[in-house]
This record gives sequence, structure tokens and C-alpha cells, in this order.
Amino acid sequence: MELKGSAWLVTGGGTGLGRAIALLAAKGGADVAVNYSRSRAEAEQTAADIRALGVRSAAIRGDVATEAAAVVDAAAQALGRLDVLVNNAGTTVFVPFKNLDGISEADWDRVMAVNVRASFLGSRAAAKHMTQGGAICNIASIGGLRPAGSSLVYSVSKAALIHLTRGLAVALAPKVRVNCVAPGLLDTRWTAGHSREFIENENRNSMLGHIPTVEDTAAATLALCLNESVTGQILAVDSGATLHH
Repeated sequence: MELKGSAWLVTGGGTGLGRAIALLAAKGGADVAVNYSRSRAEAEQTAADIRALGVRSAAIRGDVATEAAAVVDAAAQALGRLDVLVNNAGTTVFVPFKNLDGISEADWDRVMAVNVRASFLGSRAAAKHMTQGGAICNIASIGGLRPAGSSLVYSVSKAALIHLTRGLAVALAPKVRVNCVAPGLLDTRWTAGHSREFIENENRNSMLGHIPTVEDTAAATLALCLNESVTGQILAVDSGATLHH
């Protein structure tokens, strides 16, 4: 796929990793729609930064837990087409794994809705716009590869997203490729939810001695979206954390 002239939608694209992905795609000449739920100022700033690069952008409000298809359709309308969807929006609760009673049914339903259902509904809607082919990339977590992370429900949701990726790759072939990036702990506003001890432990457990950067993770996302011979793959960008025994 040619990056220049393509049309992208990045959910949760106003901050953190989503912003990094959106800007990197725009620097390569792509038009990028930025979805947000609550971070309006950040999303509008990201969209303005994208337009300053000489390409089109729009900030599109919508809670993907309930409006994923509408967000996709709005992005396609704003940009005139849709070639790439990055399902980056996510949520979590910070509850120790052993504290099963600490996760309410509402917490469980919300995390699963944002992290899994939204990606399914958004991908289904996006595929209808990708009549000439396209790519979808889901942003999971190494918490989906092993029982770890901010909470049990988060880990389960990301494991489900990884399997959804493989299933969608089968369902949408050959026109639409579907891949997944599984980042390790990233230095974003979510990091504030973890203790300093947790972050230092992640650094120690990585083979490279540091947590991955959003820039490296964004670059991996673009690589999967643009490679025409890759589908159904899960790429861990974790500084080697999953190699630790």
C-alpha cells in the first residue's frame, strides 16, 4: 500500500500512541481522521498539527464502545475514502489480579466493549468502505499474550482482541489485511496508573533495559499497515519483555 494519498482513521488518536501513529502517517502524506471520546482539545490540536503538514484531517467525536460504526462512516465521509483503520482506543481499570471482587460487572462490560466489541464493529464498518482493498491494525498489549497488566479484565480483553485479529484476517481476506501490534508498557498518561515499582520492574524485565517508545510502536504499526504480504500477525513491541522468564 502506498502511504502518500491514503486515508486513515485512528481511534483514540488525540493523545499518546494514537497521536504518534496519526502524525507519522500524516508525515508520509496520508490524510488522517482523529477520533476522540473525551479529549476534544487534544484531538483538535492533533488534527491541526496534521493539517499543518499539508494533508487533510478531521477530529471526529464518538465513543467507540457504542458508536464505532458511526465513527468509521464519519471518517470516510470527511476524507472521501478509507484505506486504513487503526483500532487504538482502549480503556482499563487498575485492579490487582488476585482481587477478583475489585472488578465490577460494569467495569468488565466497559473494558470489553471498548477494547473488543468496538474493534469488531469498527472493522466490519471499515471493510465496507475498503472496496479496493485496505488494512486494519488493532492495538492490543503484551497483557494479551500473558496474564499481566493493569487488571485481569484488561488482559482478557487484549487476548480476545488478538484472536479477533486472526479471525478478521480470515474473514476479510483477500481484500483487507488485518494485523495487530502488542505494545509493552508505554510512557503515556496511562503510566500514571502504575506504581514506580511496577515501571522499574518492567524496565528490568525487558531484554533492552527500557520500556518501548510510542515512536517505535507507531513505526511498527505503520509497517504492518503498509506491507501487502502480511496479515493475521501479532507484533510485540515490548523491548523483549515477553522473553523474560
